[in-house]
Amino acid sequence: MNLLPTWTLHGDGKSVPAGEVVAPDERLTWPRTAGIGLQHIVAMFGATFLVPLLTGFPPSTTLFFSGIGTLIFLLLTAGRVPSYLGSSFAFIAPIAAAKADHGMAGALGGIVLAGVALAVIGLIVQVAGAGWIRALLPPLVTGAIVALIGLNLAGAAKDNYVKAPVTATVTVALICLVTVLGRGILGRLAILGGVAAGYVTACVRGEVDFDAVGKADWVGLPTFHSPHFDAGVIALFVPVVLVLVAENIGHVKSVAQMTARDLDGVQGRALFADGISTALAGVGGGSGTTTYAENIGVMAATKVYSTAAYWFAAFGALVLSFCPKFGEAIATIPVGVLGGAGVVLYGMIGLLGARIWIEARIDFSNAINLTPAAIGLIIGIADFTWTIGDVQLAGIALGTMAVLLAYHVMRAINRFSRVLPDPTTPAPMVQLDGADGSTTMPSVDLVK
Repeated sequence: MNLLPTWTLHGDGKSVPAGEVVAPDERLTWPRTAGIGLQHIVAMFGATFLVPLLTGFPPSTTLFFSGIGTLIFLLLTAGRVPSYLGSSFAFIAPIAAAKADHGMAGALGGIVLAGVALAVIGLIVQVAGAGWIRALLPPLVTGAIVALIGLNLAGAAKDNYVKAPVTATVTVALICLVTVLGRGILGRLAILGGVAAGYVTACVRGEVDFDAVGKADWVGLPTFHSPHFDAGVIALFVPVVLVLVAENIGHVKSVAQMTARDLDGVQGRALFADGISTALAGVGGGSGTTTYAENIGVMAATKVYSTAAYWFAAFGALVLSFCPKFGEAIATIPVGVLGGAGVVLYGMIGLLGARIWIEARIDFSNAINLTPAAIGLIIGIADFTWTIGDVQLAGIALGTMAVLLAYHVMRAINRFSRVLPDPTTPAPMVQLDGADGSTTMPSVDLVK
């Protein structure tokens, strides 16, 4: 498979007729392709920058490695998978925990280890297929892990929110308004719009300090940091690897469905590329990366899945990362804005776990599904800790372990006892009668 990208012109290169899409190996005219690449920069911008702001990492450095990571991804997948690698929200909680005990260098070491683990999994998937991942991480487990990672951050969101409640409230309100008033790409940039509104509010209230922006140069290298490896951070980042695997596979399948292309042959490559990108970011001081749903949304809206647009997006990100003044301007976003955005984002992450359950029609009337998820969520939200020698396992790691062990052990025992039905059986559908006609939905009975 040739790694060098080649694209054929789609039609006249000026438009996408109804019912057609621009495939990954196709493109529009170069000016139009560049314009779509700029849209991808805007789409990834808010989320990619929020992660370093919430974790205290240098924004320009994170942007630099997201651009580099995207180029690596495009090369290793031979231009068959259109995707931008931006900052992963799954890293926020483990980075915060690792920084508290091991400093920034320790957190970077955890990111490197997570990236290496993901790359190894990618190699295994490329050789053996992804069936073993689906067996280890069924929807009940992946949904619980995603949910507890988001909800574990509730306390962090509150801590930022209460420091500037007016600014935080404006941020939340504008995110809600842009979501329901914005059409097309604008609606997909609700977080960015809310952050901008909160930022203006903070400026009016005198909560922003521009001194560092004035002193920064227009052109310069990003700030790089080296990692330090400590065994105590390993358990913090293991759940992140599981989430990245599920997320990456889901995104590749989404792109395959939307483009009517069989991408199973590059699934392992996609995981490997994401792992290499994450490890490289950790080596230099950036946050871990993942394939971005925001950019998949742009493709769905424009019907342009050309990987050529992502080359423009990646190089655009690199150019911006070499502007220290731009990075310092991003770093001035005040705590109230971060608190408001965190309330929305962390809650969304938690509910994405619930969405996985709903789409998989998980039957929570079956205790083999209900009990592990319940245990894991409480452990994760309450942030239980368990110290073993020099290693401390916190809520996300413990919650993930609890869900995995409880689910697989209970299911294995049930194969012999046959007390309960198979937990993988979808929830039964129930009929609902409404004014606009009848519909169906999964039957979920939490109380037996």
